[in-house]
Amino acid sequence: MKRFLTIRRLSFIFFSLFAVTLAGLFILQRFWVDPGERCAAKGYWYDLETRICAQPIYIPDITKRPEGMSRAEASAEGNRDLVKLEDQIAADKRARGAATEAERKRVKALQSQ
Repeated sequence: MKRFLTIRRLSFIFFSLFAVTLAGLFILQRFWVDPGERCAAKGYWYDLETRICAQPIYIPDITKRPEGMSRAEASAEGNRDLVKLEDQIAADKRARGAATEAERKRVKALQSQ
């Protein structure tokens, strides 16, 4: 009676699985890992799932904040600017109100003469 799993067949199965695994490792290295290393060497970001090499965007270019300024500092500075504008508007409104009141008094003085 011949056995199904002889040494010859087992060695053939083992070397076949070894060859397929080795080929898979070479493909993984060639098409996923090497492009990532080349991308990282250029200073870009590499997404392993989609295999996309993308250039990073510098955050101050997007936010228009000075380099090294945190979000909280930029927000506080923007709020200070808004408070200054609101104070200027309030001062202008008070000045117009005072000028209007002075003009009313002048007109009343002219009418009462």
